[in-house]
Amino acid sequence: MGNGVTTFSVFGLFDGHNGSAAAIYTKENLLNNVLNAIPTDLNTDEWVAALPRALVSGFVKTDKDFHKIGKKSGTTVTFVIIEGWVITVASVGDSQCIFDSANGGMYYLSADHRLDSNEEERERITASGGDIGRLNAGCGTEIGPLRCWPGGLCLSRSIGDRDVGEFIVPVPYIKQIKMSTAGGRLIISSDGVWDALSAEAALDCCRGMPPEAAAAQIVKEALQANGLRDDTTCIVIDILPQEKPAAPSPPPKKPVKHLLMSLFRKKPSESFSYKDKEYMEPDVVEELFEEGSALLSERLNTKYPVCNMFKLFMCAVCQIEMKPGEGISVHAGSSSLVKVCPWDGPFLCSSCQEKKEAMEGKRPSGNE
Repeated sequence: MGNGVTTFSVFGLFDGHNGSAAAIYTKENLLNNVLNAIPTDLNTDEWVAALPRALVSGFVKTDKDFHKIGKKSGTTVTFVIIEGWVITVASVGDSQCIFDSANGGMYYLSADHRLDSNEEERERITASGGDIGRLNAGCGTEIGPLRCWPGGLCLSRSIGDRDVGEFIVPVPYIKQIKMSTAGGRLIISSDGVWDALSAEAALDCCRGMPPEAAAAQIVKEALQANGLRDDTTCIVIDILPQEKPAAPSPPPKKPVKHLLMSLFRKKPSESFSYKDKEYMEPDVVEELFEEGSALLSERLNTKYPVCNMFKLFMCAVCQIEMKPGEGISVHAGSSSLVKVCPWDGPFLCSSCQEKKEAMEGKRPSGNE
């Protein structure tokens, strides 16, 4: 897919619960919401640097807009954007993404937002007014995973789930890495795979296989280990180094503009390669960015020079234009240790400010 500056590839896994409405809505709207949050007139390096903030905005806007529809379902999201040698992954929920570098090293590119495995998220939800506990089977017996009540969701972050509470936030964990020129293999899978297989087992069971066969093999191994207990979905993507063409060289292929947005049982895998860039390419994997805070005041407050790429008088979430003095600073009411003034940007419109306060447990969920 092209953005006027660069050609990039997008992959998504959306594992819905309580119906498919949230998964389908997110698949159809998330990418546009993210791209609309990226300023225009950026070069490729600036575009990549602006992506983490734009992903936060896009996830929150998608959740806010879905709530207006009034449907109660929810979805995990693992959303991957590949530009050149840079992989950016944004995730809410428990569908995991790993990268196996061709020159050695495995990297976890997503967080696990299950309440059972994330103490920090349990503390955040409790502080925001949520109750956490296991299902009561009677006679004082508790069974199953930790859940958030009301609603009984075992995740702390998702898109949708308006009936559970606004403290189940859509703010994604984001990790961005720069691959080495050797490339590597990405695996994106729903929790049905990771409940059965370790990352190492998933990689080992399909070594040497092309991506599509590898995805099928991982699902097969997971089913053999655990049986069909959950949605078991897998996407495998190989990022290959550009092979030097043998003489005489074949005519150049046209760049692929749109590779794949995957929802469950669509085509599960792709391979593609990149031509040499003009700049010096990396020989090792470089970690560029990582952030998992649930607070918009921390996630939208980007550092220089990224902050200067975004328009000041535009809502940092929904992108509507505002007059000077009309917006509300993301730092308003913040107890952040960072020295910021409540009149410092970025700014939110009144509707997105209400969403922010509800997510932080400072007001009841809206009646949208």
